Amino acid sequence: MPVESGSGASARQTKQKRKSHSLSIRRTNSTEQERPSLQREMLEGQDSKLPLSLRSNLLDLFGQIEREFENLYIENLELRRENETLNDRLTAEGQTVDGGDLAKGALKTKASHSTSQLSQKLKTTYKASTSKPRSNSCHARVGGSRNFSVTSWELWGGDSWIVSSFKATTSRAVCQLVREYVGHRDGIWDLSVTRTQPMVLGTASADHSAMLWSIETGRCLLKYVGHQGSVNSIKFHPTEQMALTASGDQTAHIWRYMVQLPTPQPVADISQLPCEDDVDFSDKDEADGEAEGPNDCPSVRVAITTLRSHQGVVIAADWLVGGRQAVTASWDRAANLYDVETSELVHSLTGHDQELTHCCTHPTQRLVVTASRDTTFRLWDFRDPSIHSVNVFQGHTDTVTSAVFTVGDNVVSGSDDRTVKVWDLKNMRSPIATIRTDSAVNRISVSVNQRIIALPHDNRQVRLFDMSGVRLARLPRSNRQGHRRMVCCSAWCEDNSSCNLFTCGFDRQAIGWNINIPALLQEK
Repeated sequence: MPVESGSGASARQTKQKRKSHSLSIRRTNSTEQERPSLQREMLEGQDSKLPLSLRSNLLDLFGQIEREFENLYIENLELRRENETLNDRLTAEGQTVDGGDLAKGALKTKASHSTSQLSQKLKTTYKASTSKPRSNSCHARVGGSRNFSVTSWELWGGDSWIVSSFKATTSRAVCQLVREYVGHRDGIWDLSVTRTQPMVLGTASADHSAMLWSIETGRCLLKYVGHQGSVNSIKFHPTEQMALTASGDQTAHIWRYMVQLPTPQPVADISQLPCEDDVDFSDKDEADGEAEGPNDCPSVRVAITTLRSHQGVVIAADWLVGGRQAVTASWDRAANLYDVETSELVHSLTGHDQELTHCCTHPTQRLVVTASRDTTFRLWDFRDPSIHSVNVFQGHTDTVTSAVFTVGDNVVSGSDDRTVKVWDLKNMRSPIATIRTDSAVNRISVSVNQRIIALPHDNRQVRLFDMSGVRLARLPRSNRQGHRRMVCCSAWCEDNSSCNLFTCGFDRQAIGWNINIPALLQEK
C-alpha cells in the first residue's frame, strides 16, 4: 500500500480547505439554477418538524437578508477606502478630516435605503399571505411561522437603527396614551372608526380577521373571519352598520355587524408625557408572545356581498359618498368600481404601471384617488356621469403608500421616499407643501376640523404636522408605552372625547391617543 509523503498530505489538506471554502462561497453566490438544489440538500440533511416548503421559504428570506447586509458591508469598505484616499490628499496639503464623520452621511443614506428596500420586500410578501390553515401558525409565501413573523424582528423598527430621528423643532405639547387594543394574533395593517352610532373602532389584521372594539373599554365586540387571506383594510358605511374589508384572497367583503357597547370603565390615571419623549424600547417585547385572542368575542363568518374580479391581492377598499358604490385597489394594477346592491363591476380604472397600494374617496364628492408603486397617484372624477376624467400626480421618487382627501380642495400623499406632500386639486403641477422625514411613511390621515396630518412611520414613530408642513409633535414612544414595531396606519376621530387619534402597527396592537389639539395649535 503506497504511503503518502508529508508534502503530498499537506497539499491534499490545502486542497480540501479550498474546496470547503469554495462550497461556502457557492452557497451565497450560486446562480439561480444551483441554489434550489443546494437548499434542498441542506434542508434534507437537517432534523426539523417544519414542512420542507416552509423551511425553504425561510432559507430564501435569510438569504435575502444576508445579501442586503453583505451589500452594506461592501459599500462601507468602499467608503472607507475613499476616505483614506481623501485623507492622504488632505494630509499632503496640511489638512485633516475625520474619515468616520465624513463617511457617516453617505453611509447612512445608502444603508438606510437598502434597509428600506428589504423592509418593503418583507411587507409585500406578508400582505400577499392567503394561506388557509391557521392552525399551523404559518402563512403561505410568507417564509415563516408566526413565531418567526416580522413582529419578532428588530428590523421592523425600520431604519431607526441606522438613521436617528430628527430632533424636535417645536415646543412640547401634551399627547396622552389612553388605551391599547390587544387581541390580534398578527400585525394590524389598517384601522377605522364607524361614522354612525354606536361608535366603535375597527381593525384589519394579517391574521385573516377584522375586529370591532369598544373605544371606551378596549374590549373586542365582534370578529369577522370570512376572509381566507390577510385583511388589508377596513372601512365603515357612512349611514348603515356595514363594513367593507379588502383581503389578500383577491376579494373584498361587505358584512353587517350588530354590537352592544359595554359599560365604560374608569380610565386609569396615566401620567401625561411630552410628545417628544424619545426613550428607546428595551429588547423585551411583551407583544411578541402568542397573545390569546378574546375568548368571548362573537364572530361573523359570512359576508352579505363579495366583490370579485381582481386577479391579485386587494390591498384597499372604500365607500363612495352615499354608500351605494364601493371602490377597490389591487396588485393587478387596477381599481374597480362596484355597485354595492348588485355587486356588479361598474368601471375598471386602469392606467397605473405597477401595483396599487391604496385608494381613498372624497367625503362629499364623487372623487377617488388611487396610489401605486409606480411613484404616482391618480385622481378619478365621477361627478359627471358622462365623463370620467383622470389626473396623474407626479412628484414622489418611490412607492406612494397612501393618498387621502381633506375637507377642502387638497390631497395629501405619503411615500416610501420619506416625504409627505400636500397638493391643491386646482393646481396639480407641484405640491404646495413638502414634509421631509427620516423614515418611510405608511397610511396617513388628516383630521377634519383642524386638518392635522398624522404620519405613521416604519421606524415606530408617529408625527403630527399641519398642512403647511410645520411639525407640531411626536407621539410618546418609550419603554412604557407606544408602538414597538412598524406603525402601519393612523385614523382621526375628533367626535370622541376620550380618544381622538388611533394608530396600529405590526406589534399586533392598536392604540387610542388623546391629542390636546387646542394646546397643540397654540404652541405652534
